[in-house]
Amino acid sequence: MLDGLAKPQAEISPKFLYDELGSSLFTAITLLDEYYPTRCENEIFSRHAAEIVAHAGQIQALIDLGAGDCAKAERLLAHVRPSQYVPIDISVDYLKAAVKRIADRYPELDIVALGMDFFNDLSLPDDVLAARRTFFYPGSSIGNLPPAQAAELLSSIRGQCDDGALIIGVDLVKDRSILEPAYDDAVGVTSAFNLNMLRHVNSILGSDFDLAQWQHVACFNEARSRMEMHLRARVATTVTWPGGQRRFEQGEKIHTEDSYKYRPHAFKAMLARAGFGQIRYWTDAREWFAVFCARA
Repeated sequence: MLDGLAKPQAEISPKFLYDELGSSLFTAITLLDEYYPTRCENEIFSRHAAEIVAHAGQIQALIDLGAGDCAKAERLLAHVRPSQYVPIDISVDYLKAAVKRIADRYPELDIVALGMDFFNDLSLPDDVLAARRTFFYPGSSIGNLPPAQAAELLSSIRGQCDDGALIIGVDLVKDRSILEPAYDDAVGVTSAFNLNMLRHVNSILGSDFDLAQWQHVACFNEARSRMEMHLRARVATTVTWPGGQRRFEQGEKIHTEDSYKYRPHAFKAMLARAGFGQIRYWTDAREWFAVFCARA
């Protein structure tokens, strides 16, 4: 985190968006009119869940990456009954309540909940079943990684599911008039989500970011095919933390998140390079979003 704040273009990893409050705010974002990905993905699963699960094959362990409130996996569990469910999320406190709900609904299901940053290390413990693993990565979080790092994560997943599959959500390229409001809604929930990162950073670093001095900015970078989120200083300010500080001039930005948008053929090629085969995908009616299922 300190390395990112020290860069000429300051940045904070998007994983720090997701403390308990940040995770709750993101759940609220998914309910907004402007935020199309969740509705599009729900449409795909409502129409094609049985077909997607059938293509994945037999599932012994369902490994839910970025599980959050586990709601998406819970809908999938209606179509498949694995022996084990493995929700993984960086926000441990937020995950606990969701896991209790799943356990109450499926008392026979072996649940191994993991609090970990799987972007950096996807090593799974020995109590996770080794056979017939299906990795479930819904939403569009794969887009938070630059394409090279996304390819590395896909290769890591492939290395841990030799006889299994991957089900993954991917946001597709579309016009900025659709993309930008999805990351800068009229109510201001996304702004609160982004600004909450500074509160979280203060709690970790002991820094003194004043949230009132910063504003949320979202824009589509067409050249890089990605949405970008920043926090921009409303006034010149100096932020301090134990052992250090940084001066931010008025208008200077901290880069907090990217969300890359893919064309279907490009993401299919990425999966193939990672070692997956039998790759299929389904889209919503407007072709704004896709769910891929690939076999290992």
